[in-house]
Amino acid sequence: MYLSCERFPTQSAVERHLEAFVLKLNSDSPELAVRNPTFGALIDRYIEDERLLEIKKLRPGEQCDNELSYGTVGGYLSVLKGIRERWGAIRLDRVKPVAVQEWLKAMDAAPKTKGHVKALMHRLFEKAMLWEMVEVQRNPMQLVEIKGISKRLKKPLILTVGQYFLVLELLPQPYRTMAIVAQCLGLRAEEVLALHWSDVDFGRLTVHVSKAVVHGRIKTVKTEYSEDELPLDPDFATVLLQWKARAPASALMFPSHITGRYFHASPIQQDYIRPAGCCLVACPTCSAEIGRWCQDENGKRVGLHDERWEAAGRFGNLGWHSFRHTYRSWLDATGAPLGVQQKLMRHAQISTTMNVYGNALMESKRDANSRVAKLALGQGLYPQHTQPKATVN
Repeated sequence: MYLSCERFPTQSAVERHLEAFVLKLNSDSPELAVRNPTFGALIDRYIEDERLLEIKKLRPGEQCDNELSYGTVGGYLSVLKGIRERWGAIRLDRVKPVAVQEWLKAMDAAPKTKGHVKALMHRLFEKAMLWEMVEVQRNPMQLVEIKGISKRLKKPLILTVGQYFLVLELLPQPYRTMAIVAQCLGLRAEEVLALHWSDVDFGRLTVHVSKAVVHGRIKTVKTEYSEDELPLDPDFATVLLQWKARAPASALMFPSHITGRYFHASPIQQDYIRPAGCCLVACPTCSAEIGRWCQDENGKRVGLHDERWEAAGRFGNLGWHSFRHTYRSWLDATGAPLGVQQKLMRHAQISTTMNVYGNALMESKRDANSRVAKLALGQGLYPQHTQPKATVN
């Protein structure tokens, strides 16, 4: 066995690897191989079994079907690093739920992030029981509680129709058409950037969503429910045909003008979408109006002033997913039944459609409330001569 110094720079790293290796060699009787292995050995066995390091080495454009996605693997390895720092040297039977709960409680992270850490530790203990590193028992992580894990820290940003068109005007191509696709279909950023022209059937007016691209790597969509055929509005189909006529010749709907391959979502959001969101408020420094870029004394466009970023508030958080939230809200506003909304959003559970994305625009809520209020105030559907009148006397 060859152990490189690059991969195993310390003695403890070598010992952890050898511990996991011996456990795997003696998988029939792991209890005889290593007495009460460490959590670090469990982590190493998990990384090898799930091929995390192999997937991490995938190059842009390479497929990773039937595997964890490149982005998920990056997140797992980051979380595992933090878990190892705290628990790697601890024997499995000494990792107690109360200690894990106190550790998570003191962690400087959002409840949702803590939930991800707990979930991964839960999975590790499941693997430990599968590999007979510990006795089959109730998973100790089930006893760990995290408060506020389901509480949304920020309200999702929903654009009005007017605000949406202001943002569009500020986006150059191809990002403008990307935003139109996201808003007209409710797609996630990684789904927009993975679209091929072969996914669009202009004859049947449908779009087949089956792929996603994360950090330039192709993967399957988020869930089995995310893969679906969506309707293509005729006017929207015309927009796509116009884009196809002017776009670079490629199998991709949105090929990078630099590499010819897939775009990355994050730079587009940071460099174009968020600055456009800031322009939904006027600039207190140069007095640029809503929907206009900041400018100097000669009227030449300049970078956004810091004061405008501060004044933008929630609009400064405009991102790819804002279009998906807005799409759901507009479905509400147009009176689409919840079952139809669930199918268009491609959610496995209707509760996700209602709870996570259910944020109607004020105009829609006002209209719905007014319909009830008019009935309560005697201005509703009754004939005039029989209609009751509400009074405060």
